[in-house]
Amino acid sequence: MSAPAAGLARILAVPPPGPGASGEPRWLAERRSRARAALERAELPTEAEEDWRYSRIGELDQQGFLEQTGVVPIGSPAELDQVVDALRAASGVAGVVRTLDGRIVGVELGAQAAGLGVEVVGAASLEEAPDQLGELVAPRADAFTLLADAAGADVVAVFLPAGLQLGAPLVVLHELSDGGVAFPRTLVLAGEHSAASIVEVVASGPGRRLVVPVVELSVGAGAELAYSSIQQLGAETWQIGYRASRLGAGASLRSFSAALGGDYARQLDQCVLAGERSRSELLAVYLGRGHQVQDLRTFQEHASARTRSELVFKGAVADEARAVYTGLIRMRRGAVKADAAQTNRNLVLSKGAHADSVPNLEIEENDVRCSHASAVGPIDPDQLFYLGSRGVPPEAAERLIVLGFFDDLFSRAAEAGVGAYLRGAVAARVTGAAPLPAPSAA
Repeated sequence: MSAPAAGLARILAVPPPGPGASGEPRWLAERRSRARAALERAELPTEAEEDWRYSRIGELDQQGFLEQTGVVPIGSPAELDQVVDALRAASGVAGVVRTLDGRIVGVELGAQAAGLGVEVVGAASLEEAPDQLGELVAPRADAFTLLADAAGADVVAVFLPAGLQLGAPLVVLHELSDGGVAFPRTLVLAGEHSAASIVEVVASGPGRRLVVPVVELSVGAGAELAYSSIQQLGAETWQIGYRASRLGAGASLRSFSAALGGDYARQLDQCVLAGERSRSELLAVYLGRGHQVQDLRTFQEHASARTRSELVFKGAVADEARAVYTGLIRMRRGAVKADAAQTNRNLVLSKGAHADSVPNLEIEENDVRCSHASAVGPIDPDQLFYLGSRGVPPEAAERLIVLGFFDDLFSRAAEAGVGAYLRGAVAARVTGAAPLPAPSAA
């Protein structure tokens, strides 16, 4: 039986704010009130539901996380500044936005971005709700998205004007204080025929924390949006994340994600190709160590003709970590001549580690093309033997093989600085993993 979600709202003591309460605009106060009312009637998901199979939702310690609310910030995790440095070295940055527990604490836009009309604001400062806020994630709404609406501090709203050509990435850095609950939220509205790149990073220290990030990407007709996400949460942090994108006619989205941290880290990613001839590229790398669980769910939804999507997710798990990938390609009626591909590959580096790969197709139209492939297995013993025969120690050989496994995706990252940073971050995490037994010389 499902557990009620109302307890989350009561423990958080989220007030049912009336219009204009606490200096908030009327639309935001009313939005919070509606979300709280819906949350009182909602139930938490369970592992019996298809969308939550293989998850650890039954282990969610509501009270344990919420009791730590109010712990002071830990100071910016080093990873945040390291990512910015890597981007500056590779391509420069158009601006840096910083949040603390979902509230904007700094916006630095370069002269080029400001001159071209790029706007980055906290939605709580707007007299009217931003267009499409909440609409893209609505099909996957549940108790956690309601909680984000009821208790989220603010929304980073990024407005990219029509025709914009932004030559360097805009970086959004989400810092989390050491304990409690946070709801960082980002809305990107890319105007028609614009071209821009967004890099988003979320990082936390070692404290116990529940984070529910919500990201919505609206890509207008003919626009080209590159989006990169790096998750480097502390070892005790739980993440239940949502990302939804919608593409207009002729639009393109290049998405690259890296999931490296967390205790249980779930990320749901839905991409709707709504306009004819729109196209998406969804790439991701994920790594599990210790007792981590990386739980990734994707939906490639083709809702119009001649659309194209490609998905490649690669993961590696070591020690007693677990990875779950579940993907669905859905071809809606009317998506004639649409083309979709889905690939998931996993390396299992230790005896106690485990990976699940579950690809799915749902086809309502005849004249379409779909393909999917998945694989789970250990490092090829011939590769280890080859490197060992040339004097490479086993730990170094494993690190080289894992980096080679991911390298094609690092090379395809929308921003060279992201790929460069992740090569070092992944190499550091692979070091020290308990290896599988060495292959027999026979």
